[in-house]
Amino acid sequence: MDIKLRLTLLNFLEFAVWGAYLTSMGSYLAGAGMGANISYFYAVQGFVSLFMPALMGIVADRWVEAQKLVSLCHLVAGCTMLAAGAYAYSAGSEVQFSILFTLYTVNVAFFMPTIALTNSVAYNALEKAGLDTVKTFPPIRVWGTIGFIITMIGVDLAGLQTTPGQFVVSGVLSLILCLYALTMPKCPVGSKGKGKGIVEALGLRAFTLFRDRRMAIFFIFSFLLGAALQVTNGYANPYISSFASIPEYADTFGVKHANILISLSQMSEALCILLIPFFLKRYGIKVVMLISMFAWVFRFGFFGLGNPGNLVWLFILSMVVYGVAFDFFNISGSLFVDKETDKDIRSSAQGLFMMMTNGLGASIGTLAAGAVVNALVYNQPAELQQAGWHNAWFVFAGYSLVVAIAFYFLFNYKHETEK
Repeated sequence: MDIKLRLTLLNFLEFAVWGAYLTSMGSYLAGAGMGANISYFYAVQGFVSLFMPALMGIVADRWVEAQKLVSLCHLVAGCTMLAAGAYAYSAGSEVQFSILFTLYTVNVAFFMPTIALTNSVAYNALEKAGLDTVKTFPPIRVWGTIGFIITMIGVDLAGLQTTPGQFVVSGVLSLILCLYALTMPKCPVGSKGKGKGIVEALGLRAFTLFRDRRMAIFFIFSFLLGAALQVTNGYANPYISSFASIPEYADTFGVKHANILISLSQMSEALCILLIPFFLKRYGIKVVMLISMFAWVFRFGFFGLGNPGNLVWLFILSMVVYGVAFDFFNISGSLFVDKETDKDIRSSAQGLFMMMTNGLGASIGTLAAGAVVNALVYNQPAELQQAGWHNAWFVFAGYSLVVAIAFYFLFNYKHETEK
């Protein structure tokens, strides 16, 4: 099989594992009486991302071939996710937070490093084949997003988005990938002296960039914007599904198939990647980041204003702008860091960017969002919860607006348009 097709399947499976539960887990947790704990399940992904990808990267650099480490990580992740699904099914309405959360935490601790490791496997395979990674990898990576979308929709159509069945699907896919990863081309392993140290791998050397006022402000706002990354993953599905309690909306497509509706976000994300080169060259990082920030305002605001009935078009608009909100921040920010830092700390700078956004930002932001939702929704009487949902989305939109305005005035960057 052609190496590009093999890597396409690798990326497809990698993100299919994630898509099986990431956007629907909140609905299951809410139905199981753990709505107030949703934020913990999503925040732990960020906390383990602070150290596990770096540690597994060191292991791959020094001792274990990357493709074998991907296999080992998915073995642990798959087994613990299957255990989580089996436990949740057996416990039924008596499922305990402590047991389910522990199994889930072990799962994500070993799954999150595989995202970077599969990239390393792909780069190595493409280089061995004499292919240009910059030109060849993006079309391969897009199939990861497609895999995510397909399992989202599959879990929805199978009626599993409010059941532990989503964990079982994810666990089975992990075990399939565990075996498939072993068929990838062998990755080199360096000597103990050549591997990255823990300081470099965690991006700590890049903290010297905080001496530069402009870079310090950029990283601070990366943290502040990173707080928005997991909010809709955790709460969009429970919110849309909550309309089932209102007879007017109970039989609408959105309520019955929230995951399919939400999958429009990932479709938009896949398409918006193509817009980034034009916008960065034409307008520069400040304008692109501002576009992302205001897109988050609309993302949350449309959720607060919409409903799955006559105003479902607002939900659809929220899904469309998500691609801009996510891509224009994550990918453009990474490209900016690559361009603005010296070669000797470039990798560490990328580690710092990921730490500020997907690590600290996403974790703290998810916990804060959980506190808002708990106060306005889950801690309120049933008759007030629907209004609480709307108010929660407006709080998130207001937060994003304040961040955008502050960024406009505090971040100084003069862009010269490329001809």
